[in-house]
Amino acid sequence: MPLDDPGFDASVLSEFRSRLVEQGAEGLLFDTLLERFVGMGLVKGRGRQRTDSTRVLSAARLLSRLELVGETMRLALNALAVVAPRWLSERARPEWAERYARRFDDLRLPRGEAARRAEAEEVGLDGDALPKALAGEDSPAWLREVPAVETLRRVWLQNFSRVGEGIRFRDDEDGLPPAAVRVESPHDPECRSARRFGGGWLGYKVHLTETCDEGAPSLLTNVETTAAPVPDVAATPAVHSALEGKGLLPARHVVDSGYMDARWILEGHDRYGLDLLGPPRSNYGWQARQKTGFDLACFEIDWEREVATCPEGKESSTWKRRTRRAQRVLDITFSRSVCGECPSNRLCVGTRGGTPNHGRPRRRLTIGSREHYEALRLARDRGEDPDYAEEYAFRSGIEGTISRAVRSCGLRRSRYRGLKKTHLQHSLAAASLNFARVGAWLSDAPRAPARRSPFAALRCRSVRGRGRSRRRGPRRNPP
Repeated sequence: MPLDDPGFDASVLSEFRSRLVEQGAEGLLFDTLLERFVGMGLVKGRGRQRTDSTRVLSAARLLSRLELVGETMRLALNALAVVAPRWLSERARPEWAERYARRFDDLRLPRGEAARRAEAEEVGLDGDALPKALAGEDSPAWLREVPAVETLRRVWLQNFSRVGEGIRFRDDEDGLPPAAVRVESPHDPECRSARRFGGGWLGYKVHLTETCDEGAPSLLTNVETTAAPVPDVAATPAVHSALEGKGLLPARHVVDSGYMDARWILEGHDRYGLDLLGPPRSNYGWQARQKTGFDLACFEIDWEREVATCPEGKESSTWKRRTRRAQRVLDITFSRSVCGECPSNRLCVGTRGGTPNHGRPRRRLTIGSREHYEALRLARDRGEDPDYAEEYAFRSGIEGTISRAVRSCGLRRSRYRGLKKTHLQHSLAAASLNFARVGAWLSDAPRAPARRSPFAALRCRSVRGRGRSRRRGPRRNPP
């Protein structure tokens, strides 16, 4: 376009983004730039890469459950008023006009638990009547496929239960579905709530993978967007599969403990030929947490004889394989008579968090397959290698990348609604970061030093100053 071209309206960009999402091309720009950088020799496979994740806040706000059901009903009525106004006007109840005319907000809702429950059950009856009208023979079948109506059905199943001819609003502890499937907002039915490190958020999670080879720019090679409750360990195989499709599998993949699992350690080695490096997940048994009892590492496993030996030299009595959470595990149990007479019973099964365990005075071990068990044990032993700390130190650099993406590209907040459009935002942010980094690399721009707070910098200068004074010693001829 000529330099004096007036440009185009911003609405054209919205249409462009919608076409990308409809055609499944959210990563088109990111992948195209990455291929160009590969051709320039700036990105190569079989090097070193690192991955980490951060939370992403949804464009929709977190609602109370009463706000949730009210807003869901209001949006369903608004959607039907657009696509089938005559059908809705013939079936809408008179009280709906006042109840759902405005947005549901806690500021205008009743106070007190009893009043709020009564209001929720009134909304529940309204939401129950609407699907019944849609199921009538005189109602077009396509009305039931309206997205807002489908969201209404899901929200009602999750928050209400039928009692005779009535509707009961479920309590918070009364069988609510898990966070992974629970709808939290009708404005963005795909966003989910999650908690991490003591804090919670509503939205999504993004996983960034970048190169970290010496003598080359650090460029992002993969972007994965998931729902907020999805654990990091579930993203590990997706990252490896995506990198394999791009021909950019690393020789060493550095991650934190959230991505580590015995399955992915073995799969990375056997299928992809890569080394998944990171601290394995901790043993969450009370014996390991208190560091005073006999945890799993204290037992010797004889796989040929199918026997486990405890620290007191006693052998297990049963060795059974079963399926738990769609995975094959091994249950090893010691007899009650052996554990009951053991002098170390208190260190093994006698207490749980300081509480006597009178109901089950025997030890039971649950482990995976032999390959998984040995892979996990080797990963834990690897942490004692002197070279491990030096290699794992490369992982911290991804935190700087996440920080820059948050500050420069607004990665922390989703600008759109829905998982696909949020992933499009993340892919565009990753493409812009790569473009900026390649530009800085080609122009030999110096890298910015690691950020440090003024107080930390002051403390560092004080420590260095005291160190110099000790090395130099007292001055003999002060001025």
